[in-house]
Amino acid sequence: MTYRGKVATVYLLSLFLDLINMFISAVAFPDMSVSLQAPVAHLAWVSNGYIIGLTLIMPLSAWLSRRFGSRRLFLLSLTIFSLATLATAEANSLGELVTWRIVQGLGGGVLIPVGQALTWHFYQGKERTRISTLVMMVALLAPAMSPVLGGLLVGYAGWHAVLLASLPVSLLTVCFAFCWLQEDERHSRQSLPAPDTTAILTSGGGLICLLLSLTLLSDKDHLLSGLLWLVPAIMLTLLFVRRNRRQANPLLALHLLSSPLLRFSMLVYLCTPGFFIGVSIIAVFWLQQIAGLSAAQNGALMMSWSVAAFFAIHTSGKLFQRYGPAPLIITGCLIQATGIVWLAGISQATSPLLLSLCYALMGFGGSLCSSTAQNSAMQEIDSPELADASALWNINRQLSFCFVVALLSLLLSLLLQTVSLLTAYRTCFIVAACVTCLPVLASRRLRFRPPPPLLMIHSENRNHE
Repeated sequence: MTYRGKVATVYLLSLFLDLINMFISAVAFPDMSVSLQAPVAHLAWVSNGYIIGLTLIMPLSAWLSRRFGSRRLFLLSLTIFSLATLATAEANSLGELVTWRIVQGLGGGVLIPVGQALTWHFYQGKERTRISTLVMMVALLAPAMSPVLGGLLVGYAGWHAVLLASLPVSLLTVCFAFCWLQEDERHSRQSLPAPDTTAILTSGGGLICLLLSLTLLSDKDHLLSGLLWLVPAIMLTLLFVRRNRRQANPLLALHLLSSPLLRFSMLVYLCTPGFFIGVSIIAVFWLQQIAGLSAAQNGALMMSWSVAAFFAIHTSGKLFQRYGPAPLIITGCLIQATGIVWLAGISQATSPLLLSLCYALMGFGGSLCSSTAQNSAMQEIDSPELADASALWNINRQLSFCFVVALLSLLLSLLLQTVSLLTAYRTCFIVAACVTCLPVLASRRLRFRPPPPLLMIHSENRNHE
């Protein structure tokens, strides 16, 4: 295997590790609630804690990589992640569990941006499209496996085993990173400006306040508290953006958002994969209450989603090179929106075949969008800025899952206080379908030139093969 192939393998394993860890814990929430004597609503912080850790450390990934070297940073991060994973399984209270989930996020938060920057450095032009297809295959496999694997672990070994599910992958990645990754250039403390502590605190504080606000707003008894927490969330976020723009070496390279393709791709990821995750979580309760499906039948619907997503990802690469992103994004958004609207119309009389078709439409449309967005995002980014662009991309990816779920849950909670159960769910689905189509409007102004054929591989890449 070439060196760049080894780098890509380590990156793909890290991505799989991150996604498994993110999606698998939700299936254990009912058992956690009983064991930890915690309300189900508060268990959202098991996921939020991990997101907070990721978001705090991701902006520092480029600086840490330059300061310590990618190999050392990778090994240190994987070690912290593995130890925190063991600690989560031993937690005896919700507070202790959330704390270790934050540490887990701090450990795993640099793996994806650093791994992506390393991998993209060795793949240029059309080769980035091919590696993006593999990335999307991994992104497809993890969500499809998580409900099935999590359900089996909860049934046979309890919720603690679910939290340990990512440990074997983590240890395997440690071994590969130790054996395969080469030492790279490190910068001295004197030659590398220190990160902006104020920016870190304001960005992290804004995120925590926002999550607290959304959680409280979903409870009719705490609406005022939720609104009050929203004030510091907005203020801290504005302070971060203002300070970040004034720094010679900003925490986040927000100037990269001037790239139309990167900006557009981030919007696509927010509106399609992000809203599918939100819809799928709400749909679990919807299908059980309206269609009378069991948990096992709910999980089986992800198989049709996975099959359709596989075909979308498999074909998107070739179509991307020929037509560019706009036609694929428009088609994908409309197909996913159609699947969501059909899902809103189900009843007890709805056949399993129609339900599978709904999920297949969402799988094909959403994966066509996400794969195209992944292919597009880094096309205009030069190699020296790949680490910074990757940090932006992955922060957007993580927050899209977190915020969309929180926003749809908030909307559902507010609707249930004023309208019937049926109307509340259907309204949430219709809103999600409408938001899914927002990239269609943005794509009208998109200008794209397919990457030129790769005539030669850079000499630097040849030296590593």
